Amino acid sequence: MTSAHAVQTQASRVPFYLSVLVAFHIALVIASNYLVQLPITLLGFHSTWGAFSFPFIFLATDLTVRLIGKTAARRVITRAMLPALLASYVVGVLFHEGHFNGWQALGEFNTFVFRIAFASFAAYVLGQLLDIQVFDRIRQQHRAWWLAPAAASVFGQALDTAAFFSIGFWHSSNAFMAAHWMEIAWVDYAIKLAVSLLLFVPAYGVALTAIVRAMGRPLAPQPV
Repeated sequence: MTSAHAVQTQASRVPFYLSVLVAFHIALVIASNYLVQLPITLLGFHSTWGAFSFPFIFLATDLTVRLIGKTAARRVITRAMLPALLASYVVGVLFHEGHFNGWQALGEFNTFVFRIAFASFAAYVLGQLLDIQVFDRIRQQHRAWWLAPAAASVFGQALDTAAFFSIGFWHSSNAFMAAHWMEIAWVDYAIKLAVSLLLFVPAYGVALTAIVRAMGRPLAPQPV
């Protein structure tokens, strides 16, 4: 197979890769919206299980930017955001407070769950777009492979966390979350950042190498 034919073959698979990434993003947003309803206590601080699931999205986004560019990464966000909003609301109503409430629960509009779903929608869009911008800018200016995903995680997850908890739980009808949302937000951010820097940044390097070998295609342009 000639190199030109190989490039054409790989390019024809880009829509498939984007579809997989869109589905992955939607699934993680749904899972995180469910897990954020399940509180945990770590070292005396309140947080939620959602802090451990959402960093996966940033890993996927950074890999997308690195492999096929920020335009494709933005396309993933625009395709995933509205289905994620709808699916998050449906799943949130059906499994409100961590247990199955029956299909009849969908017959009545749940303002609390919709607020969480909309907060997740806003946080997802803002956080991911900032992550893409920071990652692409740092990647073009620095050769160190770990610096771009690390910086993108610091800024992207800060905006994501602030948007989600302020929109979703400020003056919330849930007394616990209304009283503790700021504490939970800080702990949630600290956990997500620790998980990202200690686990997902190294995972980014490993995954990047493995995907490039499997795809057999060049990366998005790297700085000279």
